Formats: sequence, C-alpha cells, structure tokens
Amino acid sequence: MEENRHDVSLPENAYRELKPGEEYQPLMPASSTPAEVTPYSVTMGILMAVIFSAAAAFLGLKVGQVFEAAIPIAIIAVGAGTALGKKNMLGQNVIIQSIGASSGVIVAGAIFTLPALYILGLEAHFYQIFLSSLLGGVLGIVLLIPFRKYFVKEMHGKYPFPEATATTEVLVSGEKGGDQAKLLAVAGLVGGVYDFVVSTFGAWTEVVSTRICEFGSMCADKFKVVFSLNTGAAVLGLGYIIGLKYAVIITAGSCLVWFLIVPLIGSVDPASAALSPEEIFTTYGRPIGIGGIAMAGLIGIVRQAGIIRQAVGLAVSELTSKKGAEAPAAERTQRDLPMRLILSILIAALVATFVFFRFGLLGDGMQSIVALLIVFVIAFLFTTVAANAIAIVGTNPVSGMTLMTLILSSLVLASIGLSGTAGMTAALIIGGVVCTALSMAGGFVTDLKIGYWIGTTPRKQEAWKFLGTAVSAATVAGVMIVLNDSFGFVGEDALVAPQANAMAAVIQPLMTGGSTPWILYFMGAVLALVLTAIGIPALAFSLGMFIPMYLNAPLVVGGLIAWFVANRSKDEALNKARFDRGTLIASGFIAGGALMGVVSAVLKYFDCDWYMTSWAESKGAEWLGLAMYIVLMVYFVLHTLRAKKEE
Repeated sequence: MEENRHDVSLPENAYRELKPGEEYQPLMPASSTPAEVTPYSVTMGILMAVIFSAAAAFLGLKVGQVFEAAIPIAIIAVGAGTALGKKNMLGQNVIIQSIGASSGVIVAGAIFTLPALYILGLEAHFYQIFLSSLLGGVLGIVLLIPFRKYFVKEMHGKYPFPEATATTEVLVSGEKGGDQAKLLAVAGLVGGVYDFVVSTFGAWTEVVSTRICEFGSMCADKFKVVFSLNTGAAVLGLGYIIGLKYAVIITAGSCLVWFLIVPLIGSVDPASAALSPEEIFTTYGRPIGIGGIAMAGLIGIVRQAGIIRQAVGLAVSELTSKKGAEAPAAERTQRDLPMRLILSILIAALVATFVFFRFGLLGDGMQSIVALLIVFVIAFLFTTVAANAIAIVGTNPVSGMTLMTLILSSLVLASIGLSGTAGMTAALIIGGVVCTALSMAGGFVTDLKIGYWIGTTPRKQEAWKFLGTAVSAATVAGVMIVLNDSFGFVGEDALVAPQANAMAAVIQPLMTGGSTPWILYFMGAVLALVLTAIGIPALAFSLGMFIPMYLNAPLVVGGLIAWFVANRSKDEALNKARFDRGTLIASGFIAGGALMGVVSAVLKYFDCDWYMTSWAESKGAEWLGLAMYIVLMVYFVLHTLRAKKEE
C-alpha cells in the first residue's frame, strides 16, 4: 500500500544522542522492503557519476575547489523522480546519490596529486591515472565497511555529520513535500542565488578581512595580524549544523596560528618581514597543522585500537569459519557485505596494486612490495581519521594526509635507491592511490550515515559503490588527459591545479635533495599530544590550523545562531522545533551553494566571464559583502524563530 507522502519525516531522535536503552528506528523500518536497486536508480547513478566527475575535475583543476557532489545529486534525484511522477523513491534516491557521489571523492583523490606529474614534466598515461583512482577507491570502500557500525550507529548523535545531514534533509523533504519541502526550496534558492551572484558576478566580496579599514591594513602589514571571514551562505549553514562546540574548537586552532604563530614569526624572522600574513600561514602555519593532523590521527588509531581489533577479529573469524556456521543474519538495515567477500576484494585489490606497481610503474619487485606496504599501512591506519574528519566538520583533510604520505613514501623510496624522476613518478602515483582511498573513506561514511538515517540496506550501498568508483575513475582519467592537452598545467593560461602544484613543490626537493620542515611537523605533533592530555579534541583543533581562517570563522557564526535559537525559550519543545527548522534552512543554504557551484563550473567551462574584477576587489564591494552577510544572518535567525512547536 502506498505511504502518505506527508507522513514522511525523520524520527525525533535522529540528530541527538540516544538515552540508555533507546534505539533509533529509521524512516524506512527494518521490517519494510523498499525499492532500492532498480534499473532506473542504477542508470541515474551512473549518469550522475559521469556528469559530476567531469564537472568536478574541471572546476577543481581550474580554481582548486572540488564541490561536494552528494547534495546536488540528491536534489537532481528528487527533482527527476517528481518530474517523472514516481512515488516512494527514498530508497532509490539514496542509491542514485551513493553511486553518483563517487565522482566528487574520486576527483579529489586524483586532482590533488596526479597533475603534479605533468607539472614536473613527467609522463602520465591513461591507465596510470585510471588504476590509481580505481584501486584507491576500492581500498577506501573495503577498509571503511568494517567500521560502518561504529561511525554511523554507535556514535549516533555524537558527531554532527554536516554534509550527510544536509543531503538527508533534501531527500526526506523531497519525498515528504508540503511545507517542509517548500522551506528547503526557498532556503536553497536564497543561499544559491546569494552565493551565485558573488562567485559569478563579483557583486560583493566573498571574503571580508580586517584590511577593510586603514587600521586593519596597518596591523596586517606591520604586525602580520589579520582576521578574515567568508561571507558565503553555504559555509554559514555548515557552521549551524556543526554546532557551537566543534566550531569553537576548530576556530581556536585558526586563532592560534593567525593571532600568535604568524605575528610571532613575522616579528622575529627578518626573512618573513616582507611576506604577507597569508604567505607566512602557508609556509609555517599549515605544516604545523599537518603535523597536528598526523599525530591526532595516530592518537585516534590508538584510541580506536579496540574497534580495529574487533573489525580484524570479525574478518578472521568469518574467514576461518565453516560454511553454514555463520552468525544469525542481522536485520535488513544493519546488513553489510559478508566479511569473507570484503577480505577477498581487499586481497584482490592489493594483488592488482602490486601488479600495477611492478609492471606499470616501478619494474622492480622489492620496490613494488615496499610501495604496496606504504599504500596499505597508511590507507588502513588513516581511514578512521578521514571518516572522523568528515563526521565532525564535513571537510576531509585529505591533502594534508597525502602530503605526509608523499613525504614518508619519498623518504622510504629514496632509502631503497629510488630517486630522481622515477622516484617522483612513483611517489606521486602512490600518493594518488592513498589520497583517493582516504577521500573515498571520508565520502563513503557520509553515504552510509544517510542510509542509516533513512533506513536503506547497507550492503546494497556498499556493493553498488564499486560501480560508481569505476565509472568515476575512468571519467576522471579521460577528462584530465583532455584538459592537459587543451589547457596544460604549466605556463600562461594553464589550469591552476593549486594542490598538485603544492605536492610538486614538496616532492621535488625530497627526490632531488632538499629540506623538509620537520621541526614544524614536530611542533604540530607535540601540540596534538598536549591537547589530547587536557581533553581538547586534537583533530578538530588541528583542522583549524590547516584550513584557512576565513573558512573557519563563519562556522562560529553559524554555531552561535544554532545556540541562540535552541536556547532562546524556556519551552524545550519550542527550542527543538526552532532548531529543527534552522537545520532545514541551513541544509537549504548548503544545497543551494553546492548546486550553484555546479552551474558556475559549467559557465566557466564555456568561458562565460561576467566577473566584475575591479569592483569585487574594491573597498566598496567588501563593505557591501559585510552588509549582505548581516542581512543573511538576520534572515536566517528570523525565519528560524518562526517555528511552532508540534502538538
């Protein structure tokens, strides 16, 4: 019997921690048999993977930004289902989103490292780009699955999962229709148009800093002190969903770097006196953040040793058990792919990686084994770090972890006699595999959390994710070669590829003789240890040191709005209704910004340049940006406070 669309809504305990003995019952209960994997959902998922892989690769290489594909794909899935008159599409839409969202994570893994091959004047063949993306994606999937229950079920309500929240709200509101869908659509329109006119036309400045006034400019030039804030709607919405606690911890990391380390280095180091605060941050602050992320990751690995042992133990016991002696089947919403199959895929992926390294990259058996060990150990250990980062802030510090991978792999490869151009090629391909694995792990935990809230079958998401990975890897490889032939990555009018340029700059001295900022990595690692000792989440703090201030400060603004609307009344039921309404508006801001990012990418592809550069760089545009941001915040608060408690 067909469900009433207006009865579709997430349970009251979807976003909060569960009380002792309380269970979360998903939107589609375990006893139901919803349509999930159908010819329509698979075909749409593949189509989304191809389109968004191409769009994300171009935008990422052009301007260094990879938009999150999950949200716009969810919007398109809901819109297409509605236009075709389809009913009860929740299960199918999750599969469409899960297959299609492989695009963004595979693109991030590929473009952060592999264009560095072209930048360094090395060769990069289609099969090298395709296999590094495919094998990295497969490793990311199989290494994350054993941790699914821990992240999505056991940690329910303890992590904000901002991107998963926004995507889930899109899917549920689209199925429900009515006032909820209308509110999401209006918020999406407001956030999308707001961000679009900034990024496409330069109607006002996207980032406002204290340089807006003379005193601020003097502080930046003389004392190297500057504060900056992104005025985008999407980042404001992200801050609301992350919440005040994590937003403050993340931004505290930024404050330490920008208000203490950067001014201190600028005042004591004569060579840095001529640098801008932003250049000092890139040279000194970010490496400290990388060291902090690495150490926070190691601490997380130690703390989650029990979870890792449990996952490995389950794998071993299932592998050694006799057929027919399996444990009782789990309920539908907690059913993963069999561990025996996961291990088989993992072994096959590792064998394929070795063959790729041995015959397609290195040509030496011992070096190939060492390269394989580097890939497996780092990907296995940092899978949980990537998942943690996505669960907390919705941002995967994959470029920082990949930078560390490149440094470690370069040192190890150089110690066994591999250096020069051959060493650089090997290290970058290894980095590409690891980067894609960690990117996939972070992105896939988002898909699985969406499925957990809605009530899809995990094993179906897991099985069909491999298809999305293969399609995305092939698309990215083809697009990257076409873009290199059309635009190139070196010279005038070349594609920017900022992350890949950073990787090239780091790896060249390592393989040709040069220095590495070990002392800065060490400082970040020690700081992470101290933070852990005093009970402050080191990963969130280190992310703040690594990610620029202008992207972190708005998180506090969004977090303050969330705290304000959730505590304004003495009536707890009214507070909850307001907070839930705010979550929907914030999700609309994120969704609108993500969708308009795709539109901007298409316009850039067709060379539609409507950006008013001279105006956008003026003080007037900056003051207008600040004023518009205040208007946006007022809109957000007022519309959130209009909520009425449910009877």
